[in-house]
Amino acid sequence: MGASHSVSENSIFEFTVKDAKGRDVNLTTYKGKVLLVVNVASKCGFTNSNYTQLTELYSKYKDTGLEILAFPCNQFLKQEPGSSQQAEEFACTRYKAEYPIFGKVRVNGPDAAPIYKFLKAKKSGFLGSRIKWNFTKFLVDKEGHVIQRYGPTTSPLSIEKDIKTALGEA
Repeated sequence: MGASHSVSENSIFEFTVKDAKGRDVNLTTYKGKVLLVVNVASKCGFTNSNYTQLTELYSKYKDTGLEILAFPCNQFLKQEPGSSQQAEEFACTRYKAEYPIFGKVRVNGPDAAPIYKFLKAKKSGFLGSRIKWNFTKFLVDKEGHVIQRYGPTTSPLSIEKDIKTALGEA
């Protein structure tokens, strides 16, 4: 448990993921942007504050190069029980999310999505490489390298300074 997997990729832009409708999305689309990658859930105690603040950050910085990539995950107390499309509809309707909500993923264990194996291998956290809970956040620079990892209790607005630095605005 918590063992780091060997990861050959050097950049998040080497991955292709599924969108909420099951279509492939090549992450090279986001090359040159700062990314905040978050595992989200609609029925978590952190849902309201995180989605509200993610939407606020996105509105404020999307025009200067921030992209938020949200990955629904049902691995923690089954707090994202619906389909990927239901997760997307929830975020976009209730929280006015304009950033992409991707297909549901697993973030821990042998079936963890390759993108999460990469993120965890590049920045381990409190529990080693394991994701502790919903709303763990990874900040990725314009070249696709993971520069910081934040736990679930770290609010999106509290990392605004790091985002501005990554965007070159600090």
